[in-house]
Amino acid sequence: MSILWVILGLVLLVVGGDYLVKASIALSFKLNISKMVIGMTVVSFATSAPELLVSIQAALNNAPAIAINNVVGSNIANIGLVLGVTALIGPIAVDKSFYKLNWPAMLLFSLILYYFLANDSILSTIEGIILFCMLVVFIIILLKKSNTEVDSEEVSDALAAIGNYKILLWLIIGATALYFGSVWLVDGAKSLAQSLGVSDAVIAVTVIAIGTSVPELAASIIAAAKKEKALSLGNLIGSNIFNIGSVLGLTSIVKAIPVTDIKILNNDIFWMIGFASILLLLILIPKRMQISRYKGLFLVAGYCLFLYFSFK
Repeated sequence: MSILWVILGLVLLVVGGDYLVKASIALSFKLNISKMVIGMTVVSFATSAPELLVSIQAALNNAPAIAINNVVGSNIANIGLVLGVTALIGPIAVDKSFYKLNWPAMLLFSLILYYFLANDSILSTIEGIILFCMLVVFIIILLKKSNTEVDSEEVSDALAAIGNYKILLWLIIGATALYFGSVWLVDGAKSLAQSLGVSDAVIAVTVIAIGTSVPELAASIIAAAKKEKALSLGNLIGSNIFNIGSVLGLTSIVKAIPVTDIKILNNDIFWMIGFASILLLLILIPKRMQISRYKGLFLVAGYCLFLYFSFK
């Protein structure tokens, strides 16, 4: 029965996340926000909504390991699974902003998160505020740098014609699906962990993390198959930054998150930092500024290795 709740929860998160993204983009067009700004802020925050709801629900339900490892696992999956699989379908060009702003910011957020957790084994309210304020600063810098850039190709103009009532309906459907999806997923994950004899952290960093990354993975595969530029490395990195700054930041503001599973500190978070670090090396070696199929295979193999050691 626990597996059923996990599956139903994941389905609702996928559906709810999709409706929320579409509604957010359509609403942004109504407010005359540029496509570039929408792509870098609205879409990134909306796609982090499943992780945010799951983490808050886990923290309130006394499952802090799920709250933390949901984000850590999702960040690992974004690079190892989503980026790796998409690169296997077709090479991904890398923008210069990768090593000038996005990658350093992602690594900085990852290292600061590790410091906060390792310092006293708890992500406090103050630390959550710091993470969220860092995210706000990052967004401001990003928006200032975008003034000279072209509009994002990842935001469809078709959503500009959506009526207000449909936007409201999408928001209601998205919010409702995300809420019940997060409740069912957390409850099901806790039961599944007990039945399998593993910790909540293991389920969170694998099953839940992959589940909350399904929308990005599906969209990326479809885009790659159509040979469209609907996925950029910058947006995946942006998602990882949002996961730490907004998801863990806001969750710990609502309720401090203690570290209850030491494996988070001595294993999982190092995988997250490792995937983030090695990404720079992959970009700089031939072919430079491109994630080729071979590099994609390397990332997927690394992710499979991570899953193996997680359940070992």
